[in-house]
Amino acid sequence: MRNLMTIDANFWASLVENPWMVIVHVLDIAIVAYFIYRLIKALAGTKIMSLIQGVILFILIRIIAEWIGFTTITYLMNQVITYGVIAGVVIFAPEIRTGLEKFGRTTQVFMQTQKMSDEEKLITALVNSVAYMSPRKIGALIAIEQTQTLQEYISTGIPLDADVSSQLLINIFIPNTPLHDGAVIIRGNKIVTACSYLPLSESKAISKEFGTRHRAAIGLSENSDALTVVVSEETGAISLTYKGEFIHDLTKENFEVFLRTHFSAEEETKSSWFNRFFGRKTK
Repeated sequence: MRNLMTIDANFWASLVENPWMVIVHVLDIAIVAYFIYRLIKALAGTKIMSLIQGVILFILIRIIAEWIGFTTITYLMNQVITYGVIAGVVIFAPEIRTGLEKFGRTTQVFMQTQKMSDEEKLITALVNSVAYMSPRKIGALIAIEQTQTLQEYISTGIPLDADVSSQLLINIFIPNTPLHDGAVIIRGNKIVTACSYLPLSESKAISKEFGTRHRAAIGLSENSDALTVVVSEETGAISLTYKGEFIHDLTKENFEVFLRTHFSAEEETKSSWFNRFFGRKTK
């Protein structure tokens, strides 16, 4: 007992003398805990989890039996644990392999350093959805909120709060479906609402060939800095409005180039503002 107390005292004294060891031990425990957590999560739902729960219960009973002093029971349990682990590995080999494969896949995902940004997901969803709807002449009106809030128009629509995807955008604008009429409003990486009403432009300079969708897109650009995408139901033409500007009859390639240029410029503006705020010089 005295030797154990001496070891403990030396251990704590070494931690005080070398704080770096505290960080090393904490990091060591955190890494082990993380991998145990990932392993348990990967094995969740498999038959082997029932085996693991049984083994844990068996070990607890064995510790209690040893503490009470049941020598025979302790001996028998030691033998069962020793050979039971080997038997369990053989019996549950398929489940162990499946669990380890899942663990490997989750580790690969964790190790990936390059993830698709919200802007890239939005651009991909818009390009793919427009590429599908334009040749089929499926009318669409999509407004992307920028710095100025669109809450006034969001309140007129049907709430969705769904992740942006080309499949969902296409499905919303399929004709004769409950959500196809009106505008979709996107905030960040979420489709906030569908069937929203946008203000119609009263400009007399707008050609008669453009319908309500185009007038709504232009009207929104006159009242906010939102970027609005329009697909004509009559011609399938792709149009954009932004800060009062109306860009009509874009190709799919030009549409994608515009989106990438717009969002990259927006990111540079945010970065420049951040640098100026914190007193850093931009090149």
